[in-house]
Amino acid sequence: MPLQFELCPGRMIGGNHPCFIIAEIGQNHQGDIETAKKMIQMAKDCGADCAKFQKGELEYKFNKRALERPYTSEHSWGKTYGEHKRHLEFTHEQYRELQRYAQDVGIYFTASGMDEMAVEFLHELNVPFFKVGSGDTNNFPYLETTAQKGRPMVVSSGMQSMKTMRRVYQTVKKHNENFCILQCTSAYPLEPEHVNLRVITEYQKEFPDIPIGYSGHETGISVSVAAVALGAKVLERHVTLDKSWKGSDHSASLDPSELAELVRSIRIVERALGNGIKEMLPCEKPCHDKLGKSIVAKTVIPKGTELTLDMLTVKVAEPKDIAPEEIFELLGKKTMKDIGMDESVTENAVENYGKRTKV
Repeated sequence: MPLQFELCPGRMIGGNHPCFIIAEIGQNHQGDIETAKKMIQMAKDCGADCAKFQKGELEYKFNKRALERPYTSEHSWGKTYGEHKRHLEFTHEQYRELQRYAQDVGIYFTASGMDEMAVEFLHELNVPFFKVGSGDTNNFPYLETTAQKGRPMVVSSGMQSMKTMRRVYQTVKKHNENFCILQCTSAYPLEPEHVNLRVITEYQKEFPDIPIGYSGHETGISVSVAAVALGAKVLERHVTLDKSWKGSDHSASLDPSELAELVRSIRIVERALGNGIKEMLPCEKPCHDKLGKSIVAKTVIPKGTELTLDMLTVKVAEPKDIAPEEIFELLGKKTMKDIGMDESVTENAVENYGKRTKV
């Protein structure tokens, strides 16, 4: 069983614990703190476990030329990429305000630290866990610095190879045992043929002592539900209040009705996964009582007869007694009393049969 650990205070992940569902608000709040609060409330109302944002200290995340380049996209909030990002970036005090709001609402709150200085701030903010976005997964100095903080970590794996992810695992594990890896493909929106859910299974083989999850950028909920059926223990999906809003992430985000349906569907699937033990369940007894078959005599069988297969058949019978799968165990045994044609063959009618040891 994969390692289980406390991702947030009072909330375990891995093992048989419910999938931890992260509503990735990111920067879909349009740079407006009141909208961000509405999205936190929406995440809570829909049943998500955590509302997550993206925090960057722009001068540490981008170099000067990247911030100064013209940005003329329909999604732009400024003439340059720097102006665009500054519009969407909340201040430290605003983050504290959002954290307090999430606490009042009753939902876990964290953010992806998009650079090392952002991680320092989030550490100071005392977030329950660090999220490592795919863009920093192969940033090994960043990974080491983050892992050494000692907080649980959730690491996405978009744009990476298995070779890189083995190194990521080894790097984080050296400093911090409480982390999980999410299968992810960094495309927005993501087409089904590029999701590659089977990587979840490969990660489970490669890293059997940590929980594995899924970060999805596809449209709809089907793929994410399938990820949970494959064993994803953490699920992250982008969310929005309106898919028509300006911003490249909105088209790959779930609206409130979709998020609520995703949570509902995941909880149903988790109930349906069961414990893996195949046996007849109590809920099947009415069907078994009505339709379950037993062994009956195909012909008259006198007392003292040695049973052969041509004397026996299988039918829905009253009384219900010896199960069909035991028919070959009867062969060669003698009857202890007469059995009429079409009567049930009962255990007490067969020599030594009722005293056998059942496995």
